[in-house]
Amino acid sequence: MQKYWIAFSSIEEIDSTFIIELYNYFGDIESAFNCDKVPFIEGLNATHAKNFMRYRDKVDINKVVNEVEKRGIKTITYEDGSYPYMLKNIPNPPAVLYYYGDLSICNLQKTLAVVGSRRATSYAKDAVSKIISGFAGTDMCIVSGLASGIDTAAHKSALDNGLKTIGVIAGGLDFVYPSSKKELYKTIINGIGAVVSEYYPTFEPMKFRFPQ
Repeated sequence: MQKYWIAFSSIEEIDSTFIIELYNYFGDIESAFNCDKVPFIEGLNATHAKNFMRYRDKVDINKVVNEVEKRGIKTITYEDGSYPYMLKNIPNPPAVLYYYGDLSICNLQKTLAVVGSRRATSYAKDAVSKIISGFAGTDMCIVSGLASGIDTAAHKSALDNGLKTIGVIAGGLDFVYPSSKKELYKTIINGIGAVVSEYYPTFEPMKFRFPQ
């Protein structure tokens, strides 16, 4: 029931950990969303439980799903068979992945994550390019955050070497941040890979979301 995953993730006052804990307890996302009260689950965030019960009934499920569909955004939920295996095995996996582009062309079993300074030196950028060029001719997928500096160097090096690349952003897909990366976004989603977010499209790229 994909629509209930999207409805859950449209509530900005909760997080994926809360959603998945509730889903695991009920074994069904529709039952979790429509529960009469949040059960006691060890480790469950009490504030998020209160927020969920407070905001749940304000969610127009058809509307929040339509907002995603009309934007042409694709989704993968935690219970989908196509959900990335390695991502599912981290302590706090996203409940929903929203994306533009094509994840099916990316080998999610062979990924190289690249992170680094936004104020990278020329030496650092050259080093990243050299490392990534060593994967030319393979099906390695380069994953980074579409920020300035090392992230941009990683994505561009992937493109230069014929590799697929995924940009993971810290806000909803309504936002291109930084705005200077708009052309890089377009290039990636037009046949080179995907731009992915764990946030509902209207969620702004707030500071705390970058480490998440």
